Amino acid sequence: MSVLPRRAILRAAAGAAGAALAAPFLNLGRVRLHARSSANPALSPVLQEYSTRCVDLVTGSLVIDMLAPLAIARSIQQRWGPDLSGMTAAEEREFRDSRIDVFHIAVGIGGRDSADQARNSLLFVSGYNASIAARPDLFVRIDSAGDLARVHGSGRIGILIGLQTSSHFHSLDDVNMYHGLGQRVSQLTYNSRNMIGNGATERVDGGVSDFGMAIIGRMNEVGMAVDVSHSGDRTTLDACEISSRPVLFTHSNSRVLSGGHPRTKTDEAIRAMAATGGVMGMTGVRMFVKDREPTTIEDYIDHFDHVRDLVGVEHLGVGSDVDLHGYDDMPADEYAALKAAYKDSYAFRDKIDIEGVDHPKRMFDLTEALIRRGYTDEHIRGILGGNFQRVLGEIWG
Repeated sequence: MSVLPRRAILRAAAGAAGAALAAPFLNLGRVRLHARSSANPALSPVLQEYSTRCVDLVTGSLVIDMLAPLAIARSIQQRWGPDLSGMTAAEEREFRDSRIDVFHIAVGIGGRDSADQARNSLLFVSGYNASIAARPDLFVRIDSAGDLARVHGSGRIGILIGLQTSSHFHSLDDVNMYHGLGQRVSQLTYNSRNMIGNGATERVDGGVSDFGMAIIGRMNEVGMAVDVSHSGDRTTLDACEISSRPVLFTHSNSRVLSGGHPRTKTDEAIRAMAATGGVMGMTGVRMFVKDREPTTIEDYIDHFDHVRDLVGVEHLGVGSDVDLHGYDDMPADEYAALKAAYKDSYAFRDKIDIEGVDHPKRMFDLTEALIRRGYTDEHIRGILGGNFQRVLGEIWG
């Protein structure tokens, strides 16, 4: 049984009513923007309405998504090819129209052993370097604070190279090598144990090892961000204690609000991260937001409120943990395989995405929701990208 693309149904229903309208359409402080479907471009685009304040904030701010692969589905990656020549004009427009200036494209790298993981990591980093080089009209690699400052309004999409593991660091010199190849963020562990520390779903969390301490020290030295989004609780706290530079949760949520999901962070961990000067990117993955239905965008915004009240709005950002279209419209076989690759503790439900933040213009919906909650323009600009811009500048020097 295939996964029915619900957004395709909504687009088809909206098509008859909205096809005659152009975008943007101004009406008493409101703007209507097209949300085009690259998955099924034959369907009429939906016209979504946003406030002019929302549109001005998104289009006028540096927007950073600190976890957003360009494409999750392997079938799309294969169609694009390593030089991205298979990307359609509609897909290119979606990237530009999303108004996301920087995509941190880190993924979890698998492999049978550490040598296999290292080989896969090298292929991943070199592959992105090749793709960026092949499409300089569309993408630019983000290496420095100066690159972050220049990318907004440049007409190009910034690619921030990271990995959701540090298993490829077999020696301290490997940190230097990967930094030289363009890697600027490294998650210490994925969900399981490695030579550095423990992952969020490992049975026992022994914390950061002696080798891990040395790796963190070298990352601090070269200016590579330490990310512990998938790390276990003890490993997370240890990293915050060991690192001399700010520690990031590029994509996580509050455990208090999630119902205890192991991939989310305790209040103790959030306070420890903030004490380093770090920033936490909030993810809209359904089971990381709430452990029961209904789970809505308002539940997602509750996590922003919780972290703001706990440590301050300057420690908030966005790490969606999805590509532009999310998980639930993936091909059925790839969707099933993705769910099967994780432990039962991930607690997948029928859906992974949250309606409203599962489409190319999700930053507009997020901004509108933050406006409803009373966040100021300054606070929203910080959440959209300013806070991560600040902390990455501190880490990278």
